[in-house]
Amino acid sequence: MRHIARLVVICVTVFRYGLDELALSSFRHPWVRVLVRVMMIGRSLDAPRGERLRMGLERLGPIFVKFGQVLSTRRDLLPADLADELAKLQDNVPPFPAEEARRMVESALGKPIEAVFARFDAEPVASASIAQVHFARLKDGREVAVKVLRPGMLAVIDDDLSLLRMIAVWVERLSADGKRLKPREVVAEFDNYLHDELDLVREAANAAQLRRNMQGLGLILVPEMVWDYCTQTVIVMERMNGVPISQTQRLIDAGIDIPKLARDGVTIFFTQVFRDGFFHADMHPGNIQVSIAPETFGRYVALDFGIVGTLTEVDKEYLAQNFIAFFRRDYKRVAELHVESGWVPPNTRVDQLEGAIRAVCEPHFDRPLKDISLGQVLLRLFQTSRRFNVEIQPQLVLLQKTLLNVEGLGRQLDPELDLWKTARPFLERWMHEQVGWTGFVERLKNEAPRYVQLLPELPRLLHAALQPHATDQQRVLEALLVEQRSTNRLLRTAVYAGVAVLLGLLAIQIAARLH
Repeated sequence: MRHIARLVVICVTVFRYGLDELALSSFRHPWVRVLVRVMMIGRSLDAPRGERLRMGLERLGPIFVKFGQVLSTRRDLLPADLADELAKLQDNVPPFPAEEARRMVESALGKPIEAVFARFDAEPVASASIAQVHFARLKDGREVAVKVLRPGMLAVIDDDLSLLRMIAVWVERLSADGKRLKPREVVAEFDNYLHDELDLVREAANAAQLRRNMQGLGLILVPEMVWDYCTQTVIVMERMNGVPISQTQRLIDAGIDIPKLARDGVTIFFTQVFRDGFFHADMHPGNIQVSIAPETFGRYVALDFGIVGTLTEVDKEYLAQNFIAFFRRDYKRVAELHVESGWVPPNTRVDQLEGAIRAVCEPHFDRPLKDISLGQVLLRLFQTSRRFNVEIQPQLVLLQKTLLNVEGLGRQLDPELDLWKTARPFLERWMHEQVGWTGFVERLKNEAPRYVQLLPELPRLLHAALQPHATDQQRVLEALLVEQRSTNRLLRTAVYAGVAVLLGLLAIQIAARLH
């Protein structure tokens, strides 16, 4: 019943804000246009369609807002009016009351606001789908940002995820692509990421890890957490100052090298993915700023670490090899990797898969980002994957989403950016470090502490390793001796019996003669 009620709310919201018009008006069939007119009876749709779409997504809750945030970065796929309005979802969701924010902060920290902060701004500086941020100053004078979780978020998200799980089950049962798409596993991944985002302590830990990883790169700044004031519903962090990356003209006026900024963004993304296997997975423009302070001029400023992606060494290796093969236009190797990794059935013909991938990717090389759409490339690859029964990898869903975000940012900053040429040297260098002599030495250094501990124990370990073999040999010898003794007994018994028989026969013969 709860699911039915939520579906009713979704349908009512769609109808109220005229979102059905956006979905159906593109059809040319006369009966569809009649249906749209009938559904619009009694509704006032005076507001622009982009504003209605944004308000409808806000009304439906955080999962739908996340969907709108992803769409807002894809101006190549959306009309300008829709993209401009959806961009407001990135950090301009209506805030909850300041009194509620103060109450939650005091409840989480267990102290009055005045006991912790010398100043606490009641007006939030940013308000998103999951939380909102207030600027403040600690008693020791440090300027900080206080992130407060929206009240009641857990119940809303649990209801929507429960509905998505039910839909995923039906998709898996009724759709021919259900098994290949793994909808239940994808929803489970989404469930994990959203619940991670609702735990602000986990977000603070993500930020701390990313800060350590990025320290030596010199391209990105990550705020330091104030751990004494971090809880599941409230976290306090270093205040960061920068210009939102969406305000390109302000960055140009400040003297920022925009093409370099775009290239740095690609480098940051590939470093996080392939070097660390730990990447910021919510890189929409609302979470990215650029520092114009003299000491950190031109560096990215990352915010909001509720959603991060992780990759295993196996995932990284296969992805890197796939990317490099793409950059080299070695489509046969791409097809072979899909078979080796188990992403396609083992009986797939490599030459056919190679030809299909070539047809999708070849038209997009040697062209600037403004002339291609990675979204369209992924769509074509998705259509091709259906033919070859490629299994969707749930652990890579976040990576695909983040890659689209990166492309959206790059397109916004520098439409002339060649994504392939920018990424290829990095990946080739990474692969050399992984599989070449450098990688061997690095792995040897990483394993050295274990070897140092094992060396003094080596004689004992060798003795222990050989001991089972000695015991086995001893058991074999004992078994042979037992068998030999048994054989000896049998032989003795046979001899004694033979002698007794001979003696008996001899006695009988003597008795007969005497008789």
